[in-house]
Amino acid sequence: MRDIPFGKAIKIHPLAWLWEPLEGDPSFMLRPMFGGKAAYLDGKLMLFFPSGGDPAWRGMCVCTGYEHHGSLMADFPALAPHSVLPKWLFLPEEHERFESVAEKIVEIAGRRDSRLGVIGKPRNRAGKEKRVPGRGAPGCRARRGRAP
Repeated sequence: MRDIPFGKAIKIHPLAWLWEPLEGDPSFMLRPMFGGKAAYLDGKLMLFFPSGGDPAWRGMCVCTGYEHHGSLMADFPALAPHSVLPKWLFLPEEHERFESVAEKIVEIAGRRDSRLGVIGKPRNRAGKEKRVPGRGAPGCRARRGRAP
């Protein structure tokens, strides 16, 4: 545990109890994302726990591909495509069975259900597209053999 200055408050995510069962997994990583917390297993983004006042972001996102939506929604009828990120499924915190459904989803994530998890595209650290030597800037047509 790291030292925390006396009198300094620590803000705890309201849904931290959901990812706690995954913390013992050696491949588990928790990273900040869009102001919330993203849970990774084996390098795959499995679950996203937003934080914010907007009802569209109160709950848990299940990170998956469109091809798994039907199967997951059949197993968990409380899930629906997220209103902002429709590629992911969303379990609203206001759902009457939020706690029990969320715990079951975390459980199948821990068992590596093949329907869960996405691998992000590698990003260039500079945030720019890679330039190919001898070519113009990405998205521009290079002039070949012509004077400007």
